[in-house]
Amino acid sequence: MSDQSETRCDQPLRFSIPALNARGRLVRLDAVLNDVLAAHAYPPAVEKILAEALVLTALLGTTLKDREGQLTMQAQTENGPISLLVCDYIDGAVRGYAQFDLVKLAEVPADPNLFALFGKGYLAVTFDRPFPDAQAGGRYQGIVPLEGDTLSDAAVQYFDQSEQLPTFIRVAIDHVGGRCIAGGLMVQYLPDGEVGRERLHARADHPDWEHVRILSETITAAELVDPDLPLEEIAWRLFHEEQQVRIEPAPPMTKGCRCDPHHIRDVIARFPASERVEMADEQGDIVVNCEFCSRTFPISLASLSN
Repeated sequence: MSDQSETRCDQPLRFSIPALNARGRLVRLDAVLNDVLAAHAYPPAVEKILAEALVLTALLGTTLKDREGQLTMQAQTENGPISLLVCDYIDGAVRGYAQFDLVKLAEVPADPNLFALFGKGYLAVTFDRPFPDAQAGGRYQGIVPLEGDTLSDAAVQYFDQSEQLPTFIRVAIDHVGGRCIAGGLMVQYLPDGEVGRERLHARADHPDWEHVRILSETITAAELVDPDLPLEEIAWRLFHEEQQVRIEPAPPMTKGCRCDPHHIRDVIARFPASERVEMADEQGDIVVNCEFCSRTFPISLASLSN
């Protein structure tokens, strides 16, 4: 893969169509995605849906207006082959992991749908904004059932039910030269009067939205995962007949695991000495595992007493 093509991945694109009250996001993940996946030896079905989740997290995360804001997406169930899938985004950094039952996973079909992987579960999307004021920020969470064929279907349902925001999402995943590449498009209809969360009701049957949705549906999986196709070119192909399409690069994506040995040590040091002894192993170490990056951090009791 050429250096030129690599510059067209891991760099999301924001765009808007002012005359049609629409905004969109395009993203294609390569190096960042493979760095996240490399932390665990995921089976193909788990790898695929985690890749889809990371693309969705990047698409949703780039709607945050504040660099300190965080988007967390979590899919969870009690009886499915995948019991937990969680991803988050903050200032361009994404991370994610999945917990699964290998025995149950062996029983799913070759190309499993959402129900085959999760059974009955839910999707939770949480926006954490840095300001406590309800108008400007704070925490907002929406929860919807895990329904539809794909995780993208459940995400569209989240916007429909929790935010009353007509949304189109398409995600594609492919393997190129032994690497996983995943791309996604999200387009949303924002009615006149959009101010923060105080939006007017958005009609899903509005002619402007119907027009944008029909154009968006012409996107192909091949375009989304083509590492040599700039995202700007995709936006142009979809909406070149419109009066104006504004584009703006979003922060470049990075692998965002935030585990830090010094922070972990400081947190453990706050526990009473008796509890730290109970947490330690036979060697006198408290071993902390990071599920996201699959790293372990041994913290010795001796170091905590200094």
